[in-house]
Amino acid sequence: MEEVTVRAVREHEWRNVRELRLAALRDEVAAIAFVDTIESALARPDTFWQERTRDASVEAGPKAAARQFVAITGADVWIGSVTVLVEKPGETDFEGAEITRPAAALVGVYLDKSARGRGILQSMFESALDWARERGLPHARLYVHADNLRAQKAYVRAGFSPTGKALTGSLGAEIEMARSV
Repeated sequence: MEEVTVRAVREHEWRNVRELRLAALRDEVAAIAFVDTIESALARPDTFWQERTRDASVEAGPKAAARQFVAITGADVWIGSVTVLVEKPGETDFEGAEITRPAAALVGVYLDKSARGRGILQSMFESALDWARERGLPHARLYVHADNLRAQKAYVRAGFSPTGKALTGSLGAEIEMARSV
């Protein structure tokens, strides 16, 4: 099995971040997994990707509102990603709902087909949750499309459970899953 490293992105890696996002949007379940399309992602200027990467990178510092973690093979192939958003009470989340308690929201979860079933998603979540824990966030949550059973099963294996909260977002019916950090 090829060695895989999970780590936070660096500011200068915006091109890799862009290409990984494009790969995710080409996935067969992208339409129910991402609030984005390949067409809109391709149309974004380089400055968008540079700012997005900078704001979620190691260089953003310890007070950053986001951190993106990626899985990279020993051959330097980027195969997975998860982004952690710091949620603070009184602010609104990515769906526009009011945040009532501090949390880590996990978004943009993607793992290339060739890497699934090897524990890499678990490693990405561990890195993401370690970062959230360092920020004093007591729990983590994510939303998953009600029809995305593959993702739901993977999240359960990572310790997430359905909270009973559901919403109809821009992708349709989604369920919230959460776990302690």
